[in-house]
Amino acid sequence: RGEPIPRPPVWMMRQAGRYMKIYQELSKEHPSFRVRSETAELAAEITLQPFRAFKPDGVILFSDILTPLPAMGIEFEIDPEKGPVMGKAIATKADVDEVTSLDFRKVQFVAEALKIVRKEVNNEAATLGFVGAPYTLATYCIEGGSSSSYAKIKKMAFTEPELLKNLLKKIAENIAQYAIFQIDAGAQAVQLFDSWAGTLSPIDYDVFAAPYQKLIIDTVHAARPGIPLILYISQGASLLERMAATGIDVIGVDWTVNLDDARKRIGDKVQVQGNMDPAVLLGSKETITERVHDIIKRGGEKGHIFNLGHGVLPITPEENVAHFFETVRNYRY
Repeated sequence: RGEPIPRPPVWMMRQAGRYMKIYQELSKEHPSFRVRSETAELAAEITLQPFRAFKPDGVILFSDILTPLPAMGIEFEIDPEKGPVMGKAIATKADVDEVTSLDFRKVQFVAEALKIVRKEVNNEAATLGFVGAPYTLATYCIEGGSSSSYAKIKKMAFTEPELLKNLLKKIAENIAQYAIFQIDAGAQAVQLFDSWAGTLSPIDYDVFAAPYQKLIIDTVHAARPGIPLILYISQGASLLERMAATGIDVIGVDWTVNLDDARKRIGDKVQVQGNMDPAVLLGSKETITERVHDIIKRGGEKGHIFNLGHGVLPITPEENVAHFFETVRNYRY
């Protein structure tokens, strides 16, 4: 909200997960990612692991951006080698027509996990929900999984733009309701991840990403005023002004732009989050301290949430993560 505070609040993207030994042990007992993320008690426990260890100021639900897709009639699996694999790639109007309104009964475990987390955290930190944004979710659906070229969705964009827009609108309407659903279950802020929108040219971002981000933002703001929304786009440095124009409250900035330059570009009505390179956490404690202090100074004394510019790397030493959080907590403007 941009209120005066003595230091920036801090949390990390992917702070619950593979770099923690306690998570690795739990994963041996429950090897399926979907079981871990779609069983309320397990998802809540994993979410709380870094909270207990490091006391971040934000605790983000352990989940996946694809989690609500089966509730829209879009099935997927997680292959240990390939990552997400969609049950059927969306390619035709008939495929788009099969996408349904969100069936909340199929995502009740998300609400249950958030309620557990909110109760356990007891307002010692903010409980954060998250959703995938329409362009990124549509990319998975059309590509049939992960992609390095994004050729299928871009072919649809340039040959059948109205078909893609219809899919994006359907997803956006569902994701807006999914975000509200998370807020009603206890989320005090929600982050929108549009990971692959950074592969779009600015003109195509304006057509295929921004309007559907804005649909979600406007719907949630109208339905649940006062709940902050954060928008993160990996490799989104060229899109910062356009991201700000969506009406978002906070922009997640990656490390490819200095935070003070980002603030000049987006103005003072939008807060910032970020933006340390996750690889810095592989360095020495002295290097981590220097980089943390530099980023805090660039972020300014109001409206900066400290975070990484992307998710924490799985090979990151836990002691370096602890030092990272301690350094931010001990800082004073």
